[in-house]
Amino acid sequence: MATIASKIQEVSGRIARACDAAGRPVASVTLLAVSKTQGPDAVRAAVAAGQRAFGENYVQEALDKMAALADLRPQLQWHLVGPLQSNKTRAVAEAFDWVHSVDRLKLAQRLSEQRPAALPPLQVCLQVNISGEASKSGVAPGEVEALARSMAALPRLKLRGLMAIPEPIDGSEAQRRPHHALRELLECLNSRGLALDTLSMGMTADLEAAVLEGATIVRIGTAIFGARARVA
Repeated sequence: MATIASKIQEVSGRIARACDAAGRPVASVTLLAVSKTQGPDAVRAAVAAGQRAFGENYVQEALDKMAALADLRPQLQWHLVGPLQSNKTRAVAEAFDWVHSVDRLKLAQRLSEQRPAALPPLQVCLQVNISGEASKSGVAPGEVEALARSMAALPRLKLRGLMAIPEPIDGSEAQRRPHHALRELLECLNSRGLALDTLSMGMTADLEAAVLEGATIVRIGTAIFGARARVA
């Protein structure tokens, strides 16, 4: 059975090959290991293999995991990649390093107000519903600029870029289209005076397509940890 370390090595190889095909340095892409529903031991195994950035979907599960891994806290970056509810913003503002799933100004304002002054600014991405799916969170592309400008003006936050979870689809060219659209949106925002450097896009099934279109953070769960397991 493949170990978590060997799976991280395999995913890193996929990233390196995609970067080579795109003519990009491999250091331009950060591997975010999505550890939702995985126990602390799985995270420790990934850390032992050199992984430092972890993504979580569920706030309380993440907080419990952080507590169990408190001895590793200085080494780790914790990213919230799942939906954020207003009643969880204080806990997130106090515990996480990044939030990828901000899609309302109210959430951004609460995170800004609740981020402790002793901590560095909270790094945030604006989530875009790039495929227009009714079931997906995220801002419609046409509403992104206004929200991005409002978010960029908030204290204690640093707006880094855009995040999307495109509709699953087969075929490299088809997979590239929504990632291309997200990249174009970020480039448009930058041409209008915003200074964004992050495209959080690409998961296990479409990693290569995302890197070819400029992803700077790829969110990989299944290819590292296997099928989801519930935490007891």
